[in-house]
Amino acid sequence: MTDVGRHPRIKLLTLSEVVEVKGYVGNFDVRILKKARYVDEKECTACGDCVEACPVIRPDEFNLGLSSRRAIFTPFPQAVPSAYMINVNECLGHNPVVCSKCLDACEKKCINYHMSDEEIVEKVGTIVVATGLEVYDPTELDEYGYTRFENVLSSLEFERLINAGGPTQGELIRPTDRKRPKSVGFVQCVGSRSARKGSSYCSNICCMNTIKSTLILKEHYPDMDIKVFYIDIRAFGKGFEDLYQRSRRLGVHYLRGLPGRVEEQPDGSLRVAVENTATGKLEFHNLDMLVLALGVKPASGTRKLQEMLGLQLTSDGFYLEAHPKLQPVDAATRGVFYAGCAEGPKDIKEAVTQASAAAARAIRLMHKGEINTEPITSEVITEQCKCCGKCAEVCPYNAITVDVKKKIPAVVNTAACAGCGTCAAECAFGAITMNHFTDSQILNQVHALLEEDPHEKVLAFACNWCSYAGADYAGVSRIQYPPNVRLIRTMCSGRVDEKFIWEGFVKGAPIILVSGCHIGDCHYIDANHWTEKRVKKVQKKMEKLGIRPERLQLEWISAAEGVRFAQVMQRMETLRQSVTPEEITKTVKIIKSQRK
Repeated sequence: MTDVGRHPRIKLLTLSEVVEVKGYVGNFDVRILKKARYVDEKECTACGDCVEACPVIRPDEFNLGLSSRRAIFTPFPQAVPSAYMINVNECLGHNPVVCSKCLDACEKKCINYHMSDEEIVEKVGTIVVATGLEVYDPTELDEYGYTRFENVLSSLEFERLINAGGPTQGELIRPTDRKRPKSVGFVQCVGSRSARKGSSYCSNICCMNTIKSTLILKEHYPDMDIKVFYIDIRAFGKGFEDLYQRSRRLGVHYLRGLPGRVEEQPDGSLRVAVENTATGKLEFHNLDMLVLALGVKPASGTRKLQEMLGLQLTSDGFYLEAHPKLQPVDAATRGVFYAGCAEGPKDIKEAVTQASAAAARAIRLMHKGEINTEPITSEVITEQCKCCGKCAEVCPYNAITVDVKKKIPAVVNTAACAGCGTCAAECAFGAITMNHFTDSQILNQVHALLEEDPHEKVLAFACNWCSYAGADYAGVSRIQYPPNVRLIRTMCSGRVDEKFIWEGFVKGAPIILVSGCHIGDCHYIDANHWTEKRVKKVQKKMEKLGIRPERLQLEWISAAEGVRFAQVMQRMETLRQSVTPEEITKTVKIIKSQRK
C-alpha cells in the first residue's frame, strides 16, 4: 500500500466514495465524494502530539473495541497516507472555546476544523471492482451467547488478541479476569452453511483460519487444551492438508458437531453442549474461552455499486462474472473487472491471483489506445424512428440516447452496446436493426424450419449464452431429448420479437418455446425481464383471440443444465402431442384475419 501511495502514476483517494458512474468502456466518468479528514495529509508528519492532547476517548474500531483511541487518530498502523484524521462527530474542536487542544499541540498547524467534503470527477478507461467483504454478525445466534458472555469471542476479536500489534501485544487473556485461558474451543461455520440463519454457502476461509490459530496457540502455549467443533474441515488448498494434520499431531482435538447450547459458569468459564456426530453421543465440555469462526458476506455497498455499474449478482449477493471459466474476472458490463472477495469468498492467494488477472485484462483492453467492438450491435434507421424513447428505456447498458422532447432520433453508442437486441424487439416501428440477427434473418429461419411437417415440430428460440449452451451440453453429455425440436439461436432471449412468435404460429408451429438465462443471471444484466413481460403480453393476446396460451412457453435454462434442457424439451413434446391439426389450422386463420 505504501508503494501505491508513492507511485507517481497512481492517484490514491482515501476516505472516498463513488457516487455516480456514467459513460462506457474507454470513457467512464466517475464522480467521487472525498470526505474531509480535517487534517492536511500533505503537511502532517504523524508525530502524535495531537493524539496526546486530545481528551476524547472512544472504542478503537480496528481492535473491535478491545482498546481505545482518541477523536484524532490513524485508522490502523501503516495506514496510507501516514497522517491523522478527525472523527468530526466525536471532536469538540468545532467550538474552540470548548477544546481545540489538538490544534494548539500541532506545531505545523495542519489541523483545519473548517475543511469540507470535496467532489471529484475522474475520466477512466476501465474499472476494477474490489469492494471486499464483511463478516457475519453472530449476535442473532443466541445459542452461542455472543455479547452475553464476555469469554465468547469472534474470530476477528481473537485475531487481534493474539496479534503482536494488538491491544495485549499478542498475550492471550480472558476478557473477564485478564488471565490466560487453559482451554479454548473454536466453533466453525458461524453464519455459513446454514439454511436457518446466516448464509447457505461456504465462506472458504474459516477452516484454515482456525487451523492457523490453533497452530499459533500450540506454538506459544503447548499445554493449552484446544477443541475445534466442526461440520467438515475443508482443507483443499496447496499445503492446507499438511497444516491440518500438523494441528492434529500437536494435540488439537477436532470434534465433528456444532454446539447446541453454551452456558456460563460462576467463575466465567463456559459449559458447551455438543452432539458428537462421529460417536452419536451428547457431550459436555468445559472451556475457558470460546471462539466463533465467523463466515463472510458481501460488502454493504455491493447493491448500490451494482445498480451504478449495471452489474449482476449471484443468489449469494456477490458479483456475478461474465463466464465462470472463460471470463472469471470480467463483468457483464464491458470494461469492468472484479478482484478479490467482491466476486466471492476467497483467501489471500486467490485474491492476489484474481487481482493480477484483473489488471492484465484491463491492460489488454487499454494498451492500444483504442478498442475493437464486436460487430453484433444495434443500428437505428433514423427515417423510421419516432423518438418515443422505448429503446433507451429497455437498454441494459444505457447505450442508446434519444431526446423525446426535442424529437431527436435515437443514437446507439456502439462501444457501449453489447448486442442483446432487446431494443430491436421492443421497437414498435421497426426502426432498429440488429447486425447479424436482423428480423429478416430470424424470420427466414422460422420459415425454413417449419417448411415441411410443421405440426410435428417444436420451435424453440434459445439464448446463446445459456439455453443454447445448455442444449450443447446436453448433446456432449449424450443426454437424449426429442429430435423434432428446432432451435433458433439468438444472443439473448430479449431479442425474440413478438412478430417472430406470431409468424411461427402462422407457419403451423404447434408449440413455441422462448428460453434464456435464469432471472438474475442474464448475461445482459436484466434483458430477460423484458422477455418475460413480452411473452406474458403475447399469452394474454392469445387468450383473447381464443388460442391456448399454453402453446407459448417460457423457460429459464442455464448453460450447465443439460439435464433440465432435456426435461423441458420432453415436456414440450408432450404439449405438442396435445395440439390437434384442427387447432393449428384454426390458429392460422385467426392470426391471418387479425393481420388484414
